[in-house]
Amino acid sequence: MERLRRLAAHFLPVNRPKATVAVLGAAGGIGQPVALLLKLNPLIGDLRLYDIVNTPGVGADLSHINTGAKVTAFMGDAQLCDALSGCDLVIIPAGVPRKPGMTRDDLFNINAKIVKTLIEAVATYCPNAWIGIISNPVNSTVPIAAEVLKQKGVYDPLKLFGVTTLDVVRAETFVAEILGVDPKDVTVPVIGGHAGTTILPLLSQAMPALSLDDDKAKALMDRIQNAGTEVVNAKAGAGSATLSMAYAASEFADACLRALNGDTGVVLCTYVASNVTDLPFFASPVRLGKGGVEEFLPIGEMNKLEQENFEEMKGQLAINIKKGVDFVTGG
Repeated sequence: MERLRRLAAHFLPVNRPKATVAVLGAAGGIGQPVALLLKLNPLIGDLRLYDIVNTPGVGADLSHINTGAKVTAFMGDAQLCDALSGCDLVIIPAGVPRKPGMTRDDLFNINAKIVKTLIEAVATYCPNAWIGIISNPVNSTVPIAAEVLKQKGVYDPLKLFGVTTLDVVRAETFVAEILGVDPKDVTVPVIGGHAGTTILPLLSQAMPALSLDDDKAKALMDRIQNAGTEVVNAKAGAGSATLSMAYAASEFADACLRALNGDTGVVLCTYVASNVTDLPFFASPVRLGKGGVEEFLPIGEMNKLEQENFEEMKGQLAINIKKGVDFVTGG
């Protein structure tokens, strides 16, 4: 049923305008495959590619693909206005990737400045756009974006998202491997944040049901939490999880576009301003509507292991959030 609903959402009425989507950081390791996958999305009419270098080549390459989205490349500060004006959705993978031995938080000093600069431009040139932030550390870069938008007087917490979809994709893939089923038939909610122990897969709520003892559940939880590091180490300095992240980002973007298109059944886990817990930002299942987040769905019952991890990770997530806020406010 979900597959049919998603397929139907891609058939637009003849007179319905298609979306304008910008990718900021489109020439990078994540940006290029994200742009490729978005070029394939029939809900997009205008695909804008922005980066500080190399976008003309990426744009020329993608423009030869025989799908409907028009591709335009922009490069450098002077072209940010044209890249962003009139956008419905802005996806931001810009920044430096992790290397072996680095945590997502090690990226903060560089990526925080990049996100701040780009969000200032979004606030100026497309203040009503939905924003999906991929740039790590997401636990901190989303609060940075929120503070910048507040300063510019255009903050809408319902339209600002941290893209944590990859955590869900990984959880569902690993659970499917254990169950021996198609990952598309598996659902696993993942809550919290997007780094290490702040990533909390609710394995007790997996569908189909998963029966694991505590040791195996903890091992699976650890694998999901450290899956990004697994890829960084496997690539041995040649990059981070670019391809799986691009896939997850395209799934996130498609969910946003379906909601903007009027689909009322769009639910996903994402890191947003939230009152689900006592933390100001939290990843949990939400239902999207034309105006952004429409409903926060219940987290549901956690088992003992999950509850313990939930209580433990809130302190770390609070530190990450404060670090982002302080970067903008000087606190």
